[in-house]
Amino acid sequence: MKISASLYSNTDRTIENLVKELDQCHIDYFHIDCNDDLSVFDDIREIRKISKTPIDLHIISDKPEQYFDLIDELAIEFVSIQYENLSGHYTFPANGKTSFGLAIVSDTPVEVFEDYKDQCDFVLIMTTTPGQSGGEFRADNFKKIRQFRTKYPEKKIQVDGGVNDVIGFVMRMLGVDSVVSGSYLVKHPSIGMALLHLRSSSVNSDYKVKDFMIELEDSPTILSAQADVKSIISEIENHKQGFVMLTQNGILSGLSSNADVRRGLLKNINNFNSILPQDIINNTPVTINEEATITEMLKLVKSKKFLISFLPVVDKGNTLKGYITFINLIRSES
Repeated sequence: MKISASLYSNTDRTIENLVKELDQCHIDYFHIDCNDDLSVFDDIREIRKISKTPIDLHIISDKPEQYFDLIDELAIEFVSIQYENLSGHYTFPANGKTSFGLAIVSDTPVEVFEDYKDQCDFVLIMTTTPGQSGGEFRADNFKKIRQFRTKYPEKKIQVDGGVNDVIGFVMRMLGVDSVVSGSYLVKHPSIGMALLHLRSSSVNSDYKVKDFMIELEDSPTILSAQADVKSIISEIENHKQGFVMLTQNGILSGLSSNADVRRGLLKNINNFNSILPQDIINNTPVTINEEATITEMLKLVKSKKFLISFLPVVDKGNTLKGYITFINLIRSES
């Protein structure tokens, strides 16, 4: 996951000094908000003189086209345009240099991206007021991010607003491609330490698993009564998650993963036709309660001697609620 530093979130330092320090820490992008302010392009010109780090420009304007020539001239790498400021359908430019995105606020449904999916490479999900620094991340955005990822799997996701080390961790789990960090990063006594925390896989948080889990309706499941070998393997393949969960009257009754299938094949290596469902089902999978915190979740994962790449999420009655996947987190560390 890339980190984009919001330069205007720190007004106590010159942009030149802030850019140099961020570059020393190997920041990925510089985020600049243009709230109908032409002077930001003067700042970008100055940044270009001292840094090769890509610019991530967010335009909040009723007439974003007034900046298109400058975007082209300065070869700005990433530009997002605020959807709520547009009147009717808008046509994005295509200059061959810039990757364009659509910025939306928390209360705007992800479906508005449909009209722009052929013009935009990414969505910017705003979790606080566009163009303003500070504010607290709204937890309902976890679901919004999952919805967008499901609907537009080939498009990238950027998140801006209230991003600290905890939110950064969850964003990586959800497969977010980049986050904008303002006050947490550029006002930190040590920018290098703050950046390290944003990229860390060890956090303490009271956010609950149910806040960011993938919900049951989007989970790979199959009824136990229908679970023959063919249907189990077919469901694993269809959902592309590497596993399928089995339920009986809503209760989690087992799980079958790629590893379970492999063990079943080895057990019946001389006669694949003799494989039975019980040969490839784990009846006692590791699970986590929906009320568990991130801290408790990480403690559980670290307590196991084997790698956990996903966890079924259940309630206190073992009713299946969804699942947590660590695949995106693992990928982000490679």
